[in-house]
Amino acid sequence: MLKQFLEWRESGSKTPAELIALCRERIAWRDGEVRAWVCTDEDATWSDGPLAGIPFGVKDIFETFSLPTAYGSNAEAPRRSSLDAALVSRFRKLGAVLLGKTHTAAYAYFDAPPTRNPRDPRRTPGGSSSGSAAAVADGMVPFALGTQTQGSILRPASYCGVTGFKPTFGLLPLNGAMAFAPTLDTAGLFTETPADMNALWACLFDASAIPAKRLGVLPRNPVVKDGMCAAMAETIEKLHGEGFEVEEIELPEDWAALGAAVKVVNDYEGARTHRSLFEKLGGTIGAKLTELVKRGLSIDDGRYMESRALMVQMREIIEAVYGEFPALLSPAAADAAPIGFANTGDPALNAPWTALRGPAIALPMRVAGPPLGLQLTAASGDDASLLATAEAIYKAIH
Repeated sequence: MLKQFLEWRESGSKTPAELIALCRERIAWRDGEVRAWVCTDEDATWSDGPLAGIPFGVKDIFETFSLPTAYGSNAEAPRRSSLDAALVSRFRKLGAVLLGKTHTAAYAYFDAPPTRNPRDPRRTPGGSSSGSAAAVADGMVPFALGTQTQGSILRPASYCGVTGFKPTFGLLPLNGAMAFAPTLDTAGLFTETPADMNALWACLFDASAIPAKRLGVLPRNPVVKDGMCAAMAETIEKLHGEGFEVEEIELPEDWAALGAAVKVVNDYEGARTHRSLFEKLGGTIGAKLTELVKRGLSIDDGRYMESRALMVQMREIIEAVYGEFPALLSPAAADAAPIGFANTGDPALNAPWTALRGPAIALPMRVAGPPLGLQLTAASGDDASLLATAEAIYKAIH
């Protein structure tokens, strides 16, 4: 969708005002069902730049001077800021048009927002970047901003059938965005396809890179369901047919311990980030977040530091694996999006890659039925290469 918008604008077949109108018409038609948006800006304007007139949505934990920020909660009055978050400001300076704020799980945890999955409204869109994923999946905007602390970009992308990109830790600024667990928090992006993501990334950084043809694939995780395993097997077969070399790798001995360490760090830091909020507002911040605060405050400093040390150790081990396999493949979620809205799904298959701090991307596989996402990861700093590889893989399997 993004590349189409750029082509329309550059050819003169559609003006920026017409591009914005297309998105607003789509929102007016569909958002009553999808519920991706907290609010929209009816007076949005644009400036010159590579993204001039291209609309985008922003997860409702980023500060915006033109719209309130509610953090996905009704527990307190929305915040009014005089400044944009750094990443929002960066896109505005490129000419992009902030169309509105998208729903997030309350305070970016697991208490689900009202958003529905546009591919099947009976299903969760995932979280916590729920509205951003759903808005892109439904064609309401060409791109949207999200964040990931465990799996809040990659999982919704998989569930909604879009592309979600979590860049190398710290590459995109989080100034002016709500913190959750600062050791893990990472800003990221949603687009329809990897080609769209490459086009968007090229507006921010040098995106020229050669796709990797040698890929490692993780062994089957017991939590992954049969349908996802079948989709992975079919995808790998297609990749072999298109000249990719795909080989199963052995995971490090402490891989399972890494998943547990991520949860300790998430809970320890998340509890302390939200402690004062809980003391002020109590259980109104959300049942699941309330549980996290109580649980996380019971984690002692020693256990927390041991978990952080393991994360650093595993980064060094995985960097050596990337020396042989420039990109690693795995499922972006255990299965299709769950039916119902009691939770936003399990981030267990994404969280280790957040802890390792390298770039990770989820892209849709070609399947019949609900969307299923393929997850690709690479070494820290290899963002451009990973994006080029994701685009090549998407072309090969679709």
